[in-house]
Amino acid sequence: MTDQYNVEAAEILANEALRSPISEAVPIYEQLLSTFPTAAKYWKQYVEAHMAVNNDDATKQIFSRCLLNCLQIPLWRCYIRFIRKVNDKRGNEGQEETRKAFDFMLNYVGADIASGLVWMEYIAFLRSLPAPTSQEESQRMTSVRKIYQRAIVTPTHHVEQLWRDYENFENSISRALAKGLVSEYQPKYNSARAVYRERKKYTDEIDWNMLAIPPSGSSKEEMQWMAWKKLLAFEKANPQRIDSASANKRIVFTYEQCLMYLYHYPDIWYEYATWHAKAGSVDSAIKVFQRALKALPESEMLRYAYAELEESRGAIQAAKKVYESLFGDGSNASALSHIQFIRFLRRSEGVEAARKYVVDARKSPNCTYHVYVAYAMMAFCLDKDAKMAHNVFEAGLKRFMHEPGYILEYADFLYRLNDDRNIRALFERALSSLPPEESVEVWKKFTQFEQTYGDLASMLKVEQRRKEALSRTGDDGASELESSLHDVVSRYSFMDLWPCSSNDLDHLARQEWLARNINKKPDKPTLGIEAGSADKTSGVSSNTNPPAKVVYPDTSKMTVYDPRQIPGPAALAAPSASGTLPYSGPFSSNGPPNALHDILKSLPPAFAAFIANLPAVEGPSPDADFVISVCLQSNIPAATGKFGTAPLPLQSGAAPSTSDLSDSSKFRPRDRQPGKRKDMDRQEDDESTIQSQPLPRDLFKIRQLQKNRVGNSSRVTSSYTGSASYGSALSGDLSGSTS
Repeated sequence: MTDQYNVEAAEILANEALRSPISEAVPIYEQLLSTFPTAAKYWKQYVEAHMAVNNDDATKQIFSRCLLNCLQIPLWRCYIRFIRKVNDKRGNEGQEETRKAFDFMLNYVGADIASGLVWMEYIAFLRSLPAPTSQEESQRMTSVRKIYQRAIVTPTHHVEQLWRDYENFENSISRALAKGLVSEYQPKYNSARAVYRERKKYTDEIDWNMLAIPPSGSSKEEMQWMAWKKLLAFEKANPQRIDSASANKRIVFTYEQCLMYLYHYPDIWYEYATWHAKAGSVDSAIKVFQRALKALPESEMLRYAYAELEESRGAIQAAKKVYESLFGDGSNASALSHIQFIRFLRRSEGVEAARKYVVDARKSPNCTYHVYVAYAMMAFCLDKDAKMAHNVFEAGLKRFMHEPGYILEYADFLYRLNDDRNIRALFERALSSLPPEESVEVWKKFTQFEQTYGDLASMLKVEQRRKEALSRTGDDGASELESSLHDVVSRYSFMDLWPCSSNDLDHLARQEWLARNINKKPDKPTLGIEAGSADKTSGVSSNTNPPAKVVYPDTSKMTVYDPRQIPGPAALAAPSASGTLPYSGPFSSNGPPNALHDILKSLPPAFAAFIANLPAVEGPSPDADFVISVCLQSNIPAATGKFGTAPLPLQSGAAPSTSDLSDSSKFRPRDRQPGKRKDMDRQEDDESTIQSQPLPRDLFKIRQLQKNRVGNSSRVTSSYTGSASYGSALSGDLSGSTS
């Protein structure tokens, strides 16, 4: 979609036109309506701008341009207001013109679900007409009755109100007559009311203010397309079970409304025209196609469908004009349009007309090898003229020798003729002129031909030549020249029959790739696993499409988890014995064994004691930032002297350990032996008497940490998966459990 259909810009222009005088607003409206010819709201604004300055002639002209293409109730009610204003002072003649305008309006938009107000307005107008004589009064009442009876069987928003008004109207004239008429129309009204409730479900999904723009694939457009398709299917089902003429009229009205919003959708135009044709109204279908080509002049599909309809009813000249419209000035004609016109000429005017046009089409700058192939196969299959087809292929070969696709089509034609000598000659001529990188498919076809129809010597010779030719395009030509079991599989397979299993094919494909990359250095591992395998449908993977590289995970940084690790301070006390840090420790590292001791020496004694008391946990290591925030929240009593001179016992509630965050057993070290748990308890009791100085409260550091915690709150939450709810890092509140 280009900027021409910018909806936001269109709304800005429309608002600007509303605030401008009529002389300045006219060019703005003309610009808008040339882009959005079915935008009823812009037409309504345009008309009202002229009506405000009493420019009746311009108003009439605008209505004549938009009414029949914009079946929307607000615009048509504006039309009625204009008609009533113009004819208000013209007496009986003006009243008759107004009545005709109402009939004209209801004939087009009376089936709209929002037309209830129009029916009520028309009835009020009829009842307001003067009737000096009893005969005129009787005629007026008869006219009102007919409009009421039409209105109460139309599913609209005001159908219930219209029914009540109708009952009152009949009772006001004659209760005896009213009883019979009401009982007669009661079932029809009930049916209309039920259909209205169903129709409303579909119309409520439609955006009645949407502008008609080319499809862009947005979800809103797709939803609107689906909503209109549902409404169309609903109307086609004739839920009210009315006569076919009335039902068809409603379907036509729904299609016309749909095209106001889906104006640039070729499938809607085609569906509308096809529905007309199936209903027996071919002339209406042709008119729809003509409107569609005016709306979408670039659509080849609609032109072919239109020409097909004309040809099917015997209008050959009309169909020919449609095909000729595809060519324009000749420079824009596509190869496909040439081919389709050749086929049409042969069907309608005979072989000579098609042959004559081919001579002209060859001179077109857009004539591709497809035109030669299409005409040659037409001559061969339809005219049974193999010689003519052969001559056409030979004529095209002089022009399209560099096209592998043309070579393959020519070879298929020679296959049908069983002309093995010319097939080999064609392959030799083509391969001598095609560059190696473009000759892959031709070599493949040549090899398949020899494998199927040649002797063993010619088969092996062509395979070797193919390897030599294609090895020049690869990085490692030597490996391409080596024979492999794939060659045997290729020679001795037929259609979908293979001399090995699918697992063998995968294995061979993998080995072929490994052999081709045996001397290459492995690349760095990347995310994802890409595995190459042979094509199950073709059996053997092509040498030009080697299997994808298999990427394995990087295991250099993985450590083996041992549940028998000594948790807590025992692991810290003997790092040399284990050689590595516990995997789940709060500061797990890939550094040297004494890295943790170096960290502990640089920390205050209280902080070091806290870290020493952290138990080993199974699973991912805790977030370091979160552990530090816990430390900053810890209520460690102040010491009376310098570090190490005034020992104070470390309170057990100074900081929550990992085990305090959850009652789950997965955060507790698993003890294989009963006695080990007791030893650990004694060891933790001894550690609780460590002398320490409390961590100083650095206000700047606390504020900086608080800012970081706000920015990384989502990351912290995701690192503690489960139903954990964490407050501020400095609030001291922890709720929930990590699992």
